[in-house]
Amino acid sequence: MKQYIALDIGGTKFMVASFTENLLEIKRVKYNTPEDFHEGIDLLNKMINEVSNKDRIGGIGAAIGGPLDAVRGIVSPLHQRQWRNIPLKDIMEEKWECPFYVDVDTNVAALGEYHLGKYGHEKFLYITLSTGMGGGYIIDGKVYRGFNGNHPEVGHQTINFRCRYPEKVQCECGSPDCIEALVSGNAIKRIYGKPAEELNDDEWSEVIYNLGQGLRNIATIMTPDIIVFGGGIAFGAGEPFLQKIEAEMKRQLTLVKPPQLALSKLGYDTAIAGAAYIAKNGF
Repeated sequence: MKQYIALDIGGTKFMVASFTENLLEIKRVKYNTPEDFHEGIDLLNKMINEVSNKDRIGGIGAAIGGPLDAVRGIVSPLHQRQWRNIPLKDIMEEKWECPFYVDVDTNVAALGEYHLGKYGHEKFLYITLSTGMGGGYIIDGKVYRGFNGNHPEVGHQTINFRCRYPEKVQCECGSPDCIEALVSGNAIKRIYGKPAEELNDDEWSEVIYNLGQGLRNIATIMTPDIIVFGGGIAFGAGEPFLQKIEAEMKRQLTLVKPPQLALSKLGYDTAIAGAAYIAKNGF
């Protein structure tokens, strides 16, 4: 029986799962991410063996942090310091003798959400709001890639923000005033000194205002049909949060029709599901 393997290669956790040809999950394992690169590769191979039960592997798909070259499969995830310019595609194809596809985790999640969630919209934007803020833009079922293979960095737009502690607004990318530095999990902890679930109403109002301004920019410039949210911040706050940021977005959106906003259908499994999708279908 042919099966497909999905890898979610995170800065703190590795997750590996096997899937049937119909992309039904068979088995999943999860381990902490080793700091050493060689230990990491060895662990991934061990996990693949663990979930595959030595059946024939038709393809492997992987979601990982950027930056990377999706065509050549060369990765340099920011949160894994020893993984710099790693030819992951070559390494895994030589080891497993099957096609290997890897992309930025938000692109992979967007593909999984779009295809396995059966949306069908022409222009579909997936935004993950968790430790950071990122997005994957799907047009006619395929990941949109701009100049030099870059994808839209929705978390690194500058907005006219509101924040009671402006001196604490620091983006990990090094640029000033990014929206990620205001609304992500890391940003909330840095600015307010506590996790998102402990914010009071006034603090939430700042986050909602800032995210609404970012969505206004996105809706005006990218004109998606729908924006789907995943990640711990979005799921933790739920539908009331979604309704508030939608109202803030619409309040100042004048020139274009507002997109539909929704929470992910796949929940916390968008990246692993998307990795399974590209393992079978490629890009």
